[in-house]
Amino acid sequence: MRNFAAAMKKWSIICLLLCLLAIGCRQRENADVENAVYYWRTEWRLDSVERAFLHHYNINKVYCRYFDVVMRDGQPMPNATIAFTDSLPEGVAFVPTVYITEDCMRDSIVGDGEELASKLVARVAQMNRTNDIHGVEELQIDCDYTERSRHTYYSFLEAVRCEAATRGMCLSTTIRLHQLAMPVPPVDYGVLMIYNTGDPRNFEKRNPVLDERDVRPYVRFLADYPLQLAAAYPVYRWQRNIHGVRVEHAVEADEILRVKAIVEKRRPELRQDIVVYHLDTENINRYTPETYEAIYHH
Repeated sequence: MRNFAAAMKKWSIICLLLCLLAIGCRQRENADVENAVYYWRTEWRLDSVERAFLHHYNINKVYCRYFDVVMRDGQPMPNATIAFTDSLPEGVAFVPTVYITEDCMRDSIVGDGEELASKLVARVAQMNRTNDIHGVEELQIDCDYTERSRHTYYSFLEAVRCEAATRGMCLSTTIRLHQLAMPVPPVDYGVLMIYNTGDPRNFEKRNPVLDERDVRPYVRFLADYPLQLAAAYPVYRWQRNIHGVRVEHAVEADEILRVKAIVEKRRPELRQDIVVYHLDTENINRYTPETYEAIYHH
């Protein structure tokens, strides 16, 4: 009975923390708009152009990839951990982001997700301490889950959410367009990835990074999707070697803005929180300041 009472007390505390965090995350709906970026490199170092970009476009949130979780020797293991060699910008919310491959989301590997969730959140917290990163209030998990892996992934997210709550963090996840047709994940909000929308094998007919024709079939799910969303747009280029031919995929500014108008018409809140993928001088210089003003325009 003593162990049972202790367990119930623990879960009561966790539930209270989750409720308080959920209230805080829901307050985003009435808060100021958020301009954000993803940072997806293995070293945290900003040059003058990147810092100027954050300042000029009033970027108040950075989703920073901390590490990946991949299958190695039959177990989920961290990979490609970021190294912090530069200072963080002041006045910008910092969101540790962890990408986890779908093959890690198997019942036989993850179980109820509690052990993996505990290890993942503890590793993020340790990286924050080691690098003097303070005031982190959110954690994001990125996974290209499918209907096959959804149940396992959602159980894992529930466990992550509980672990994150004990450390004062709410939880978000990425939402790909095809995932809009599924039940919502157990998180505080999602970032809708409006990129990597096409089939790379069909690159001669459509841009696999972003093509309006690949987005339109999913727009019908937006209005009734019962989860708060932010929107992320691509500003990167994708280079590949195919049979000895170098192929580059980059998105024209007009295409980004057309798609932005389409999704915002169906889901007006998507103009409130805008994210670009990802922060890099080469990407910044690819588009004009007018394009970035239009992307971040509310």
